[in-house]
Amino acid sequence: MLYIDGIGYKIDVLSVKRTADFLDKYAERTENGDLERELIGVYFNYKLQLGPGIDRTEYARLWDKLTEPVEFHEVTVPDEDGDYTFTAYFSNVADELLRKVAEKNYWKNLTVNFIAKKPARI
Repeated sequence: MLYIDGIGYKIDVLSVKRTADFLDKYAERTENGDLERELIGVYFNYKLQLGPGIDRTEYARLWDKLTEPVEFHEVTVPDEDGDYTFTAYFSNVADELLRKVAEKNYWKNLTVNFIAKKPARI
C-alpha cells in the first residue's frame, strides 16, 4: 500500500531506491586547493517502482494523483524502521503499456521520484 496526502492506494511497491543527497549553500575551492562549503542539509529522495495496473480503476486513481498539478505532497514510504513520511514533489512519473484487451489498457513499470522539500538531516 502506498500513501499520498493521507490517501491509501492499493498497489504493490516492487522496488524502493533511496538516496541521501547532500545540498550545499555554497562549495568552492580556495587558491590552495582546499574546499570550503556550507552544507544546508541531507535530503532523502526516493524512486519507487510500482506493480502493474491489474485494478484499472485504482491504477487510474493513482496516475491522476501522481500527475496532479500540485507543488508538494505528503508521502509515506518504507524505511528501515517501518515507514517514513515527508513532504515531496514528484518527478519523472512514467509507465508503459502492458497489453490492450477489448479496448481496455493495462499498464506496467510505473515509476516515480519523490524529491524532498526539506532536509531530513541538518
